[in-house]
Amino acid sequence: METLRYTTERVLAFIEQGGDVQWAILLTTCVMWVLIVERCLYSLLPHRRRRQAALDAWFARSDRSSWYARQVRSMIISQLYHGLYAGIPMARTLVAICPLLGLLGTVVGMIHVFDVMNLSGNGNPRALAAGVSQATITTMAGMVAALSGVFITTQLERHASNERRRLEDALSTA
Repeated sequence: METLRYTTERVLAFIEQGGDVQWAILLTTCVMWVLIVERCLYSLLPHRRRRQAALDAWFARSDRSSWYARQVRSMIISQLYHGLYAGIPMARTLVAICPLLGLLGTVVGMIHVFDVMNLSGNGNPRALAAGVSQATITTMAGMVAALSGVFITTQLERHASNERRRLEDALSTA
């Protein structure tokens, strides 16, 4: 319990060092990861059930080779693919926004440094260091947040494309 409180205090101190932009990075990262986890869970359970139901319905058809049957097959593949792919573009967008928020934090931190220099000159290194620290921390947080999402969103996109190919193969027209 003590470790949890200590960790929470350290995380909050880190976020406060980055200022308001750090809170925006945290919120963006949380939304991004909610979307990513939702997509992972969807592919584990609901998609598998929908896929099996679609395969059962397809093989229950007596006609699987006419033009109309091929259109039904295309519709089934498209619906399953879009169900699997939904949410991934939004997660990718949030991944792209994270470094931009880090850059915004850098600019805000440097503005703070210039304000301190304007008011007190170079004679207050502690105040200057606070601005530089804010700039550096938000840049790092934005980059780490983006890197944490890039890999998994790429894997989710690859999984959706592979699943589409598997569906095309599984739904034979003969």
